[in-house]
Amino acid sequence: MISQRKYTAQHGFFSHDDDPESWDFRATTRFDLGLLDRQYPLNVVPETTQPQDDLTQWQRFHQYIRGLNAQDANKQYKLLYLIRHGEGLHNVKEKEVGRAEWDRYWAKVPGDGNVTWADAELTANGEQQARSIAKVRSHFGGGTITAILSSPLRRCLRTTQLALPLEAGNPRPLIKEKLRERLGVHTCDQRSSKSWISEHYPSFDIESGFTEEDVLWTPDRRETIEEHTVRSTELLDDIFDGDYGDYIVVTAHSGAIMSLFAATGWKKIPVAAGAVYPLLVCGEKIPE
Repeated sequence: MISQRKYTAQHGFFSHDDDPESWDFRATTRFDLGLLDRQYPLNVVPETTQPQDDLTQWQRFHQYIRGLNAQDANKQYKLLYLIRHGEGLHNVKEKEVGRAEWDRYWAKVPGDGNVTWADAELTANGEQQARSIAKVRSHFGGGTITAILSSPLRRCLRTTQLALPLEAGNPRPLIKEKLRERLGVHTCDQRSSKSWISEHYPSFDIESGFTEEDVLWTPDRRETIEEHTVRSTELLDDIFDGDYGDYIVVTAHSGAIMSLFAATGWKKIPVAAGAVYPLLVCGEKIPE
């Protein structure tokens, strides 16, 4: 289905604008998520709110987003807090054998006899990375989160559980299939059953239409990057059409985040495991 919106990542708000497009670089969580210290155009800021000088930088930014969303009915702006899951067991094996050997053989089997990475769990280091996200929770837009969306793969579910615990007042996370890593061939990207997820993550909601078994993953065909970008565009359609508010946490994978960057015209920026990457996205309705 062709999207009815054009999605564009916005520049000029976070220091991540300067990130290089290089596989030698990994974006990490920055202080205050990298929000730039700046003023915003007065013709966009709602007149009924406090003067900008009396507000924190995040309050100014919230005010500006409200103003943008009030200006044009054909444009919506949403801030996505993109979280890459913490280090997984598969990441360790890939580092051990190298990318070429991982893709050639090891990614296609469920484990090596000592470690199982089918629907890979977090390592101890990955769990610590996820807990570290909880320590910067107050940096998420000054504490504002209107929705939490997660991939159904175990490493993302566990990262979300540790980074944004329900008992800390966070919204109930919603599991969405479209947030999965590239589909097919790699066993680490084959999800567990709906029953297993429900039993082990009862504080998560599961989207409608979620099948008991994984019907999307196949052992003999890998989803193309172009197909993944289409899936990410469909995810954005879900987000902009749904009742998720304007400040949305998205827990996903390196490839899924890269695919969201492609769907919004952002640079191809590799994101480190356990990092939080903010992205302001405009969804503009396409005239019929």
